[in-house]
Amino acid sequence: MESELPTSPQAAQSASDQAIARLAEAYLTDRRRERRWRIFFRLAWLLLAVTLVVMIYRQGLESSAPSAAHTALIDVRGEIAMDVEASAENIISALRNAFGDSGARAVVLRINSPGGSPVQAGMINDEIERLRLAHDKPVYAVCEEMCASAAFYIAAAADEVFVDKASLVGSIGVLMDGFGFTGLMDKLGVERRLMTAGENKGFLDPFSPQTEQHKAYAQAMLNQIHQQFIAEVREGRGERLSKDDEVYSGLIWSGQQAIDLGLADRYGSLDYVAREVVKAEEIIDYTPRQNVAERLAKRFGAAVGEGMVAALRGVGTLR
Repeated sequence: MESELPTSPQAAQSASDQAIARLAEAYLTDRRRERRWRIFFRLAWLLLAVTLVVMIYRQGLESSAPSAAHTALIDVRGEIAMDVEASAENIISALRNAFGDSGARAVVLRINSPGGSPVQAGMINDEIERLRLAHDKPVYAVCEEMCASAAFYIAAAADEVFVDKASLVGSIGVLMDGFGFTGLMDKLGVERRLMTAGENKGFLDPFSPQTEQHKAYAQAMLNQIHQQFIAEVREGRGERLSKDDEVYSGLIWSGQQAIDLGLADRYGSLDYVAREVVKAEEIIDYTPRQNVAERLAKRFGAAVGEGMVAALRGVGTLR
């Protein structure tokens, strides 16, 4: 039986070189694949970014283009407060755009709101009056489900108020609510340790007893704001308003009752007002809402930002 011949040093070196070559080739292939994917993702981020910019730019061109005769619509929906859809900032921006459009024959506020901040409502009310005089355009309020409290504060600035017979309208009043826990704390044996600089700094603290002085002060403040509200309603509604002081009691009225009391003028929907009152059936919505590009930017904003930075840094380089 023949014995196996020993492998020569030359053959061993050749096999080693071949193995190294195969490893090197596999490494280079992997690096090329990784580089291709990196370039692909960078280009994808750039394409998405360019698409967003183009969409925003096109929308800007469309919004700035002159429009045909139409009824300008602004929705006042939900709570009236800061940093929400029906904030003074958003509504006033929409009002300025609507009044500034030469094609808008009138501005319609479509209101579905239980109320909110008297400050925000007052700012909107003031701006409606200013813009109406500056542009000589009528303003109409269409109250759908609910137009109460601060929402009616806004509606009072309109030339006419339209309602459905079952709409909820009014609630001309002011409230300040909270809780008191002093009795519960006594039962639980909890001691309130409140330190203030200024004898009234703990005013309306829910864990401290309410003094008659603080109660009277709060009531006077509410009465003052209530009178401001009443003054705006009287100025806006004028002689149409009932002389019955019950109107300002904070009660909410049906649309039918609101017309009887002079809080509203007649029945009518948005389409009715556009067609029969404004005589411009086309309705253009000026309510600030996020467009598709803005929603995409908000949803993918962080990722887009990171992708753009990586793409801009990496264009023209291979790593």
